[in-house]
Amino acid sequence: MAPAPKDALDESQPKQEEESAASETVTPFRGARPCPICKKKATREFHPFCSKHCANVDLNRWLNGSYAIPAAEEPEEWSEGDLPPEER
Repeated sequence: MAPAPKDALDESQPKQEEESAASETVTPFRGARPCPICKKKATREFHPFCSKHCANVDLNRWLNGSYAIPAAEEPEEWSEGDLPPEER
């Protein structure tokens, strides 16, 4: 594959500069919140966490079931007499 002409590289440069300038002027919807793991200031790169480490800690907690939602299940009380005749 032949290298791109110099003019093609120059055309992409202004687009990158415009995108980075636009992202710097974006106002966050809500104020900064602390990292839910360590309470340090969250960063944009790892939002809502402050670092890759805290993001991995949170993922590990999800995978281990630490964030399971407790459910109060009622015991099933039924007998075969409760079933319709076609299901007996």
